[in-house]
Amino acid sequence: MYHTPLAVRPEFELRPTPDNYRETYEGPGKLPDQIRVWRVQNSEKGSALAWARGFLDSPDAEILAVGFNRLKHYGDIGISRQGNFLQWGYGDPPSLMTEAGRRLFVNCIHYIHRFGGKAPLVREHSNRRQNVLSWAEYLAVASADQKERVQRSFPKDVWQKYQADPAGLLAYYQANLELVYWDGVYYVDEELKSLGIESNRKVETLERLFELRKDPAHQEIAQRLLDRYTDGHTTFDFQNGRDRIYFSDVGGHRFFVVPEGYLLAPSSGTPTGQPPSR
Repeated sequence: MYHTPLAVRPEFELRPTPDNYRETYEGPGKLPDQIRVWRVQNSEKGSALAWARGFLDSPDAEILAVGFNRLKHYGDIGISRQGNFLQWGYGDPPSLMTEAGRRLFVNCIHYIHRFGGKAPLVREHSNRRQNVLSWAEYLAVASADQKERVQRSFPKDVWQKYQADPAGLLAYYQANLELVYWDGVYYVDEELKSLGIESNRKVETLERLFELRKDPAHQEIAQRLLDRYTDGHTTFDFQNGRDRIYFSDVGGHRFFVVPEGYLLAPSSGTPTGQPPSR
């Protein structure tokens, strides 16, 4: 992105770390007092187009550059790709971009061309499971009215148990994060846990459920769990197509299969390592 077909040579500057970045940073360590950034455009129009949380939930999505925006979270997206869509978070026309910004824009157009016809694989139906931790943490400082709204994210029995113990609620979901799924509220899958399965999003879990469905003693629960997590898929190729099976929280906390030949080239799904742009 920063080298082909044009060389991008941004000029860097230091900006004070926004307070909301400190509040939303998930580690490791702590953020420095200043963040190194560079300008894509000359105005202060938006420089972050979407939350990063949950974005990398399918193999057709990648963050190309993080943005710098005091109203969003640390690591939120400045430029990204989902399927054949290039998402550009800057509002100025090329005439008002910096030279480095114009070059990066050309490179992004060049890059997205290779994904022509590859429509996005996942539509948003839910939120990532980590959001339940944010809700649980929020209860410690929420007003009575706010708590009434927040409690709608939790099952009634869980809320009754922990409504006066936000720390206990947080610890409960932290300990069971790999078993969290959304179905109107954030559940912990006790049925999977009863089978000795520790995660609902590993391919090994899916394969194990298909094995258990053959066992008369577990057939009913295995089928119920497959209905919960497969969205109608009845067969999966665990031998030849294993690398195309993936789980998406955002897509509804279900397993999906990448169509054969869909991904032209592997993409890391991680930021470029470049400093935030603004």
